[in-house]
Amino acid sequence: MPALNMTSFQTSHLRSLESEAIFILREVVAQFKNPVLLFSGGKDSITLFHLAQKAFYPLPVPFSLLHIDTGHNFPETLAFRDALVEKFGLRLIIRKVQDTIAERGWQEAQDRFPSRNWLQTFTLLDAIREFGFDACIGGGRRDEERSRAKERIFSVRDSEGKWDPGLQRVELWNIFNGRIHQGENVRVFPISNWTELDVWEFIQKEKIELPSIYFAHQRQMILWKDKWLAVFPSLKIESTDHIETLSVRYRTVGDMTCTSAVPSHASNVKEVIQELQNTRISERGQTRIDDQVTDAAMEDRKKMGYF
Repeated sequence: MPALNMTSFQTSHLRSLESEAIFILREVVAQFKNPVLLFSGGKDSITLFHLAQKAFYPLPVPFSLLHIDTGHNFPETLAFRDALVEKFGLRLIIRKVQDTIAERGWQEAQDRFPSRNWLQTFTLLDAIREFGFDACIGGGRRDEERSRAKERIFSVRDSEGKWDPGLQRVELWNIFNGRIHQGENVRVFPISNWTELDVWEFIQKEKIELPSIYFAHQRQMILWKDKWLAVFPSLKIESTDHIETLSVRYRTVGDMTCTSAVPSHASNVKEVIQELQNTRISERGQTRIDDQVTDAAMEDRKKMGYF
């Protein structure tokens, strides 16, 4: 029996995933009137944008980008987002959680690491209603977190933006049902069948640029409950905190308040891939504090309208 050619297998595997994602993106444009790409400046949404470019070339990407700005973003991510928008002449819509808080007169949690993930759900739903989006394309993957595995590629949300895991539609033979009632919308996940490693191998193959935060860099950190968190302006430093300057990188990009880094010396895509091949912990399981509040933290947020 001939030996398995891993390079050939990897190329074939990535080509299959790419073809599926491109097919899904084209289905979105064919079935919906006003789709939008949910864009955070993270590796998954950047990969989605790259796939959209390939799907509709030589025409421009036929939908806008929507960023829900929590106000706790990493500066490197915002700088990358703005540079990408300027480079490709994209339409970027930004809606801020801070505006939602002010408009509704809400009082934020006074925790030491106050996440706005719950609050950004309301900002997102307001934006969907404001612009009449009927399909929101996101970078969710089934290997991120357990509740993601319950979700279909076309995930229907009701008129209030809520998700019911018991009302998911069957998706046999790559047939995606985008039929919705007035006021409903669909969250679409074209890279749902990808893993974190698949994304990085695709980034390597396609030579996709990413924010510097994904690679090893020196940053001031504190250790909190086995998580390395960055020192940032609104962080309340306590007397028991020991600030260290470490070489770290981020596996996922969320709020600075709830996203931890991993110690790393991986300075390029190849080295990141080598690290991932030796880990058994999911990116969100290792780095997102707010996903670990309860066993169903992510699912509870999704039921309310989260990404």
